[in-house]
Order: sequence, then C-alpha cells, then structure tokens
Amino acid sequence: MDKKKDLKPQKVILGRVKKNLKMGIVGLPNVGKSSSFNLLTHLNVPAENIPFCTIEPNEARVPIPDERYDKLCQIFKPKSKVPGTLNIFDIAGLVANAHKGEGLGNNFLSHIQEVDGLYHMVRAFDDLEIVHTEGDVDPIRDLNTISSELIFKDLDAIEKKVAALQKEINKKDDDPSKKEMEVLLKVKALLGQGKWVKDEAWQPREIEILNTHLFFTAKPVVYLVNMSKDNYVSKKNKWLLKIKEWVEKTCPGTIIPFSVDFEQKHEKKEIEGQSMMDKIIKTGYHVLNLIHFFTSGEDEVKCWTILNGTKAPGAAGTIHTDFEKGFICAEVMKYSDFIEYGSEGGVKAVGKYKTHGKEYVVEDGDIIFFKFNAPKTVKK
Repeated sequence: MDKKKDLKPQKVILGRVKKNLKMGIVGLPNVGKSSSFNLLTHLNVPAENIPFCTIEPNEARVPIPDERYDKLCQIFKPKSKVPGTLNIFDIAGLVANAHKGEGLGNNFLSHIQEVDGLYHMVRAFDDLEIVHTEGDVDPIRDLNTISSELIFKDLDAIEKKVAALQKEINKKDDDPSKKEMEVLLKVKALLGQGKWVKDEAWQPREIEILNTHLFFTAKPVVYLVNMSKDNYVSKKNKWLLKIKEWVEKTCPGTIIPFSVDFEQKHEKKEIEGQSMMDKIIKTGYHVLNLIHFFTSGEDEVKCWTILNGTKAPGAAGTIHTDFEKGFICAEVMKYSDFIEYGSEGGVKAVGKYKTHGKEYVVEDGDIIFFKFNAPKTVKK
C-alpha cells in the first residue's frame, strides 16, 4: 500500500460535517430567485411579480455537470447511470429589519438556518414592470441589507448564549464554558465590525465550538448578479465593479454575473450563447467542500458525494455501512490515468493502479473498488 500517499493532515472544516449539504438562494423580493431556481431545477415554481411569492422554501436535487461522468457512461454504456447531485432551496425574500419580524421575517431566517451555503441573488437590472421593494435598483444597498440582517440574527443568538453561559460560569468554574464564552465574544466583536464568521482565520478548537452554533455568517457565499439580457451579452453593467469592490471588502465570495432573461430564452432555444447554469451548480457544490468519486462498470456508473478530506473507510460507507465496518482496502485509479491508458488493465500495466489503506484521503474523481469483510451472520 502507498502509505506516504495515504498520510495527509486532516483539516477541521467550518460547518456541518455531512455529505447531504444544501445551498439556499437568498436575496430581496423580486430579484430573480424563484426564476433562477426554476432554471436550475427545470421545475415550475411560482415566480410572480409580487413580494413574498415564495412562502415555503422550495427544494430540489439537481445533477452535477461532470464531463468525466459523461465520458465513463459513454465508455461503459452501463445499465444504470447515477450522477452526483446538489440540494438547492429557494428561500423567500428577506427585507430590511427581517430579524425584528418585518416582512415574513424570522420565518425566512429559520429557513436559511437549514442550509449550509448561500447563493446570494443580487438584482443589477432596471425593469419598470418588475417592482423593487425599495423603489429603485441599488445592488450595494441590497447587499448591505442582506448581510446586515444575517449579522443581526447572529448577534441576537450570541447575546442569548452569552447570558446563559455566564450563569453557568457563575455557578461553577467550568473550563469548557469559559472557552466557549471566549470564542463567542470573539465572534461578537467580529460581527460588530460588519465581518462574517466565515472570513476569520479560526483555530481548529475554535471551529469545533463554532460548529455547535452554525451561525448564518459562517456559511460560504456565491453571489449571483442578475443582469439584463443585453448587459449579459455585452458583458457590461454599471454595477459590476461596485459589486466586486463590496464583495472583496465586506464579505468575500465567488461572483457569477448572469441573466435570468437570457437563460430563459436560452432554455427555449430562442437565443445562442453561454449559459451559466452549469457553473452556478458546480460552484455551489464546491463551496460546500463537496467532491465525488466514481464506481464504474457495465452494470452501473455512479458518482458518490463525500466531503473533501474524507478517508477511504468513510467513502466506502457512503455505498453501504458494511463497506465501512468491514473495510479492508481501496483499489484506486485516477480518472486521467484510466482515460490515458484505456482500461483498468492498462492502468495496472504501468503500475498506476494503487491499493490504499484506512488513512487514504479520497480525491475528487478517483475511480474506486472497495474490498471489505462481509459481516458475520448470527446463527439462530
């Protein structure tokens, strides 16, 4: 076994430690959230020109575009094809003072609590027929509104938790409570400066504490800038530079300019050009720190979603718990090697088919065959 390759330092990740992570689309009312959700998921969710059209979060599971998966399906022509997927929620529009109950308020904020990453939808187009809740289009104001609401909600949570912790510390000299208090006060100071939890350089022990709270501002963000069709085609928009400056200074994240109007016409084949839907899906998948490995053959080609940094037994467990419990080894070949040498036999012939043990950290695109001991059956 390749022990040197197997040994890698494990990083403590901010956020929920599971594979079924979710992205949520957030923004003010009438910025294009539900229309984008429809485009991403090919569903027919109401998207009328009225605030709060979406009252309950809509959820869909969308396939992850992957040329490697497509190629494997082309080669093996399997009976069953299972792509990787991403769960996406369409969350109704937030407004200023939502944390105080304005609009549909805390109900929507609770929906944001259920997701692990945010597609922050920003309106950067003028259209007199689509009402803006603030009366005019100003993406920077809107960005500040959403960011501030999530910061305020986290501050509210911290105030309550700090008060409870202080009572515990007063009753007994509890070291874990003191450490938690130290982290929360650090978060409070950070939020007071208008900064997000996700953008601080935290120590592993601090991240472990933060992961028990799941702050709104700990979630990664992808900014979707919804422009007019003409602006998207010309790649010119008066707000783009200002948005870029705001994001870099205030709350860093990937910016994806696109156009709902263009995408709707593109989907109907009424216009040609580059769709951004695949990029939006793949970016959301990767900001959640998700990757997938393949199992492949004539019966099935399948993508198995795992958190980046997952070791071989944990990856095996996504297939079946027995695979993890009875794990022996993982036989791994890289996708690129498989394509270059044409077959499993070709990869073995050049010595690039590797056997790894329990410490091997699975990499994105690995093609894996697991060996395991079957569980012993209890005789009756």
